[in-house]
Amino acid sequence: MSANFRIRRAAPADTAALADISARSFVETFGDSYPPDDLSRFLAETYSHDAIGALLADPRYGAWLLERDGVAVGHALAGECGLPHAEVAPGDGELKRLYVLGEAQNGGWGGRLFETALAWLERDGPRTLWIGVWSENYGAQRFYGRHGFEKVGHYEFVVGATRDHEFILRRSAAPR
Repeated sequence: MSANFRIRRAAPADTAALADISARSFVETFGDSYPPDDLSRFLAETYSHDAIGALLADPRYGAWLLERDGVAVGHALAGECGLPHAEVAPGDGELKRLYVLGEAQNGGWGGRLFETALAWLERDGPRTLWIGVWSENYGAQRFYGRHGFEKVGHYEFVVGATRDHEFILRRSAAPR
């Protein structure tokens, strides 16, 4: 029996599901990079029900769940750009999160989730888009590069005492 995948827009009623998949996917991808106390504090602050609920209630953000047989296995979050780069302008968009659990990767669904978030960001027409990506996440850098994103800067992503070197990627607005 094959799995049924679908992508759907997350709503405030999905706060618990989005908080859970956000924390699980972050831990699966990066959990061994941080001291346990720093990781626990980061997860409690960043992926709390209050933090996720506020994002879902804010019309400036869009979130999507990737589900397999009704269970979340990935998510995306997009909104106004908040990256620390001098050329970020009002109206620029940012793909803030794109995570798919390892068990659901390599089926093309991460790409579909990415396209869904970008389509929402550009729903009113082309605009400059930004992404922050860990400097050692080479697969993600190649993926974003294939979609026209180029490295234009860097910053520190803080998790407790750990300072990750992150790249800032940009894709300029282009008429379609």
